[in-house]
Parts: sequence; structure tokens; C-alpha cells
Amino acid sequence: MTIIPKNEQNQKQVLKLNELEKRKVVENNALITSVAKMQKTALKMFELAVSCIDTENVPENNTVYLSKEELFSFFEVGSNSKHTQFKEAIEIMQKQAYFKIKSNKKLGIEYESIVPIPYVKWNDYNDEVTIQFSEHIMPYLINLKSEFTQYKISELQKLNSKYSIILYRWLTMNYNQYEHYSNKGGRRDEQVEEYRNPTISIRELREMTDTVQEYQKMSHFTTWVLEKPLEEINDHTSFNVAYDKVKKGRSIDSIVFHIEKKRMADDTSYKLEDKVYQEDKARKAETEDMLTVQALKSPYTKLLMEHFLLSYLDLTDTKILSGLQAHVYPLYDELKEARGLKGVETHLSYVASKQEGYSKRNVVKYLKTAIEGYLPTVALQDLEQPERANYKKPKPRTLEEVAKDFLPEYENITTETEKEELRQIKAEIDKKLRGEGLDHE
Repeated sequence: MTIIPKNEQNQKQVLKLNELEKRKVVENNALITSVAKMQKTALKMFELAVSCIDTENVPENNTVYLSKEELFSFFEVGSNSKHTQFKEAIEIMQKQAYFKIKSNKKLGIEYESIVPIPYVKWNDYNDEVTIQFSEHIMPYLINLKSEFTQYKISELQKLNSKYSIILYRWLTMNYNQYEHYSNKGGRRDEQVEEYRNPTISIRELREMTDTVQEYQKMSHFTTWVLEKPLEEINDHTSFNVAYDKVKKGRSIDSIVFHIEKKRMADDTSYKLEDKVYQEDKARKAETEDMLTVQALKSPYTKLLMEHFLLSYLDLTDTKILSGLQAHVYPLYDELKEARGLKGVETHLSYVASKQEGYSKRNVVKYLKTAIEGYLPTVALQDLEQPERANYKKPKPRTLEEVAKDFLPEYENITTETEKEELRQIKAEIDKKLRGEGLDHE
């Protein structure tokens, strides 16, 4: 989907649908986390229109052009009533749809309510749809230098739930930051991993999905706002996503998502052209290759294979192997120091017996979480039962032993005569100690 340009004959030129693969959506993160007060069709239409914007150049009059036929294809509308459905979607988008944006300012929190597309024009005699963006939404769509998220518009094409779209945008925002800091650094390893395994409170998730008053029963909320949307995301986008519920007392307090990029979906052509990004990508690939070689030689890899925590297919995945070498194997070294290699094997046997299906999609995260949870237990056991430790601290040295480090070594030069005199003195002392040879009154 693109702006419809004029060719040399001054006629409209309509691009093919496969051009969607080259189109990207770029939005400020504040818009990603905003409350989208609109239904699925209006939200997808807005995202589709955004993909027509050149992020470095403001479109004239904030206006872009869509093709009706491409638009119908994007929404997979094939019925005779498609024009009626299109008109209804436009009316709903203009009359009911808006973004509620919350921003942190120096003086406090600021709220904006923005109708993103106040003007749309189309007719029955040509293919052109004119869409004009609100001047208030444009700062969230153009000249973005930081705190923005980008993704291919084609990722949204098969998503048929408003919640799927909202979750996908939010997950992409976090995963993009994971990729950024993995490449450029600037964050601790655990902070980088948090972007790939982001947490959101139930309260924040309800606000973002506009379900504060809906799905009050938690099982209904889980089904319609989490499980079904994630099923769509896993089936139709470049992500595989699992989640865990985090309880506070007896209630579910927050959700932790685990995001993995599908192996076959490594296309980054939709990203902004960036020489620094390309250099970082090459540097990352070189580091990844080095870590992969180290992992293949590690005895821990063999143990993981023996306990079916890694498959032969995993041995061809450089992301898995480099991730293990960088984030998991150093922790196994700590366990080996405390319990020996046998202790590592015992731990892996237990971990394998508790592995759930979802964790197989994120084996590095699963193994890292398991060993991070176990090492504090090992440290506590060593304090309470030192005999369990494989490595024991040496006993404190005596003062005499320490003194020997600073005193010269002397040869034994005592003569035999001196030795005999010493024996006699010792014998006399022994007698006196026994009370012998003392004068009694």
C-alpha cells in the first residue's frame, strides 16, 4: 500500500498488493501505549494509512492516498456489500474513533484525546481514497528520532481482533528495544532480557486494551484479551509469544510475555536504512558466531542434549547456542564450582522433568530462569551444611604458620652436647612436676 503517485501521463498509478511487504508503520511509543478507542477495522485502516507516510518528509496537507481495491484486498473483503462496509468503517472511524494518549511531562501527566483522521474523501467513479491526518496526530508519526516503534504493515493483515493488533504493537515495541540494546549495548544483560520478556500489570493491560469495564471475570479476560489474540499473533506474524501469570496473593497481578522471533522471519528490510544499524548487525553476527563455537565445545551442551533439553535442530540455531554460552553457561560454571559437574547434571535432570511445552520455544530463557532460581538455594545450603559443598574453604591459618611466611628458614645447628643438656633440663623439670627431689619441712 502506498501513496498513489502520478506518472508521466499524469494518471494515477496503483501498486500491487505485494508492495505491502516493503511498507512499514513507524509510530511514537506514546501512541503504541495509548488507549485506542476504536474497533478492529478502524484501527487497521489507521495503521494502513500510516504506512503510506514518508517518515522524513511531511506529506502535503498531511494527506495520503489509498487504492480502494488494495484496501479491500488488505481487509480480504470480497462480498458485494464491500462498498457499504467500507463506508460504514469510515463513518465509525471518524465519529467514534480516537486515541487517548498519556504523556509524562515535567509538571505532571498530560492527557490528549486525538481524532486521528478527520477527513476522508472517495467517490464511486475511481479507485482513489483521500485520507487527511489530524495535525495533532502528526508529531507522533513523522521526524521520529527516538522512542519509536516500526514494523511491517503486512504483519497486521491477518489479525482479526482489536486486541491482537494492540498486543502485537506493544510486543513489537518491547522486542525492538531488545534488538536495539542487544546490538548497541547500554543496558545490563538482565535489562535487555526484560525487553524480550516484558511485564505489564493487569490494570495497565486493561487500560491499553480499553477493557476496564469489560470481561470482569478473569477467565473471560484471559480468553479474549490474551489467549485468542496471542494465538492469532503466533499464527500470522513473525512472533511466537507465550505468557505467564504473576499472582499477588490469590489474585493475578500482572502478565509476563516471552517473545521469540520465528526463524523464517528474519527480514529487516522494513527498517529505516541505517549504516550504524548495519555495522552493529555485522558485529553482532561475528560475536554470535564466536559464542556458538564455544557453546558447541562446551560439556554443558552435551549434558543438555542427553537430557533432551536441546535437539539436534537446536545445534544449527546460532541464536540458541550463542544465548546459552552468553547467559546460561556462566551460571552453570558457578554451580559446577559449588557442586561439581555431577551437580549440574542433577540440576538439568530436574529441569527437564519440569519443562512445559511453551518453554521449548524459549529454551534459553527457561534454562536461565531455572539456574538463577537454583543458585541462591545452593548458596543457602552451603551455609547451613558446609559438608554438601564440592569446594570447601581452607581452615584459618595459625599465627605460627603465617609467621613462617615472613621468617627466614634456619638450619638445625644444635650440637649433640647441647641436645644432651636440654634432655637433662627437661628430666629435672619433669621430676619437680611429679614432686620428686623437693625438700619437705
